[in-house]
This record gives sequence, structure tokens and C-alpha cells, in this order.
Amino acid sequence: MLIKHGTGKYLVIGSMISVMALVATSGAKAAEQLRLVITETTTPLVPNSVQELAQTLGYYERAGVDVEIIRVQQTPSAIAALTSGDGDMANVSFSAALQLIARNKFAIKAVASPDKAIPFIIAAKKSVATPIDLVGRTFGVGRIGSLDHSLSTTVLSDLGVDVDAIDLVALGQPSVRATALAAGRVDATTMSVGVWSALTDKDDLHVLVAQADYYAAAPLLSKVNIVTEAFARDHPEAIAAFVRGIVLASRDFASNSDIWVAAMEKARPDVSRTVLEELASAYSKNWSTNGGINLADVAYTTGRAYETADFDGLERIDPSSWIDTGHIDAVLTELGVDGGMDDLGR
Repeated sequence: MLIKHGTGKYLVIGSMISVMALVATSGAKAAEQLRLVITETTTPLVPNSVQELAQTLGYYERAGVDVEIIRVQQTPSAIAALTSGDGDMANVSFSAALQLIARNKFAIKAVASPDKAIPFIIAAKKSVATPIDLVGRTFGVGRIGSLDHSLSTTVLSDLGVDVDAIDLVALGQPSVRATALAAGRVDATTMSVGVWSALTDKDDLHVLVAQADYYAAAPLLSKVNIVTEAFARDHPEAIAAFVRGIVLASRDFASNSDIWVAAMEKARPDVSRTVLEELASAYSKNWSTNGGINLADVAYTTGRAYETADFDGLERIDPSSWIDTGHIDAVLTELGVDGGMDDLGR
């Protein structure tokens, strides 16, 4: 249950009293241990970077958990590490986690989402002044039926565009689509904020649909952090401390983007400060300041997942059976809910 505090924030009143007490006293105890499996081989240029920066900047330590980061290259390897016991928590795509349950009946819980949104934008030639101007124009997609294609047509339809009147051109990866746009081969395409920032030849281009507007029209939950049911049962203190570290770091990055930029300069010296500052501005409303799991977005993402071929013939899994907001609720009871972003959807 949520109640409004006098400061204008919301407080969470839940049943996880034991977890709340453990979170509150974690600083006085020996740090919990948690092995976090991630699929980025280097610190990513997206809000998911908070998982690594919370370690290097000491947020986990202050929250009472000793996080060991284990890098793997692909989602199957992350899931394998979790299921074999070589990792305690894995950051994977929502779809992969849902398939793990639906296909293999593996008992997991999603406990947080440090990076809830795919940072998609729609970029276009400046001659395409508004989304409606795309009618009769060419639009680059990865392939017909790809995620960028299905989401972008949803977004454009929401903005009043007749998507049947747009000429779709399959071009492949986002970087290829961006290059094609810059070369004038298409009039618009979808790409991530990072690809847009790295694009050097964009004098004749502009952002047609900003990331926040894109996500508002297609609120797809991108990635979640999952643990086994056994780990959730046996180590609630470690999970709650991890969530607290993520929430505190995310709030600091949201209130002062220079903290993120300075940390990323050290983590990614290959990226200029100018690009990092541009990314920080783009992500100003993207941080998981309340743990990142919006239950309305969970329902939307689940529905979209079961519309894809990957879920043909699979049992429909109710989100309540594997989405566990209890650890988030415990942390927010202590810290209060940030009303500026990261809506809870409940």
C-alpha cells in the first residue's frame, strides 16, 4: 500500500517487515555477498551502467552488499551461470527471462530493473518536420517483424501516422540504418540514443521522436535482474541491499548528471566528454530511481512478448508469479518514492 508523505513523496507500507529491518541495519552487519552476471563486456553507454558504477563509486558497499561482477558475452551464458549456481543474480532481457519460465519451468524472480527502457529515438531528415510528414516517405527498419519495426509502427500509429502509407526498407543493424539515413538512402529510421550521439554526419538530420515520447507510446520493459527462487528465499538481505545501492546511485545520477559523466569518463576513456554529456541529458528521466519495475509496463511487455513467434505455443505466464516488487517496496519504505520519474505503475 502507498501513502502520501508530507513532503509530497509516497511511502510504501508492505508486509516485508523482516526485509525492511535487515535493510535498515545492514550497515552494522558484515556485508552480504552477491555475484552479479551481466552481458556487457565493457561499461555500456546506457543507464544500465549504473550496475557497474554503483560498485566503483561505493554505493553497494554503503548499502551493505559486496557485489562481484561477472561478465559474459551473451544472454544464454548469463542464464547458464544463474541456473548452474555460478552466479546469484543475472541482468537479462525481459523476454529471455519470461521464456526461461515458459519453456523450462525454471523458478525465478525478477527483483529490479536498473535500465528499464530501450533508449530508442526516431531520427529523420530535417525535411521531415513532423511524424505526419513520413507519409509517402521511406523508413529504415532492421527487418520486417523486428523489434524496432513493431515498436516504431506502434509509436507512429500512436502519433497519428498512417503507417501503411510509409515505405519500409529493411536495412539491418542500427548503425547501418544510421549510416543509410545520413547518406540520404532513407528519410527516417529508429536507432538508440547512443548510435545517434556517435553519428558524426547529422547536420541535415534531427530527432523526430524523442526517447521519452517513444517510450511513452511503447513502454516496453527492456531488462530485468533475476534470481532463483531459492536465492530469493535464502538471501533477502543481499537482494534488498543491491536494490538500495541501485536506487541511491540512480537518484544521484538523476539529480546531478556530472556524477555519471565523471564516472563514465573513467570507465570509458574512449568516449568524449561531449558525447557523455549529450547522453546524460538524453537519459535525464530514465534512471531507475524507484527500482525500475513498473507493473503497468510489465503487463504491456508481457502482452507484446506473446504476440511474437518466440512465444508461439507457450503457456501464458502471469506476471505476479515471477515479478517480485517486495524488495523494492522495502527499500522505498525507507527512502520514500521519487515522484519525479520511474513511476511504479501500481
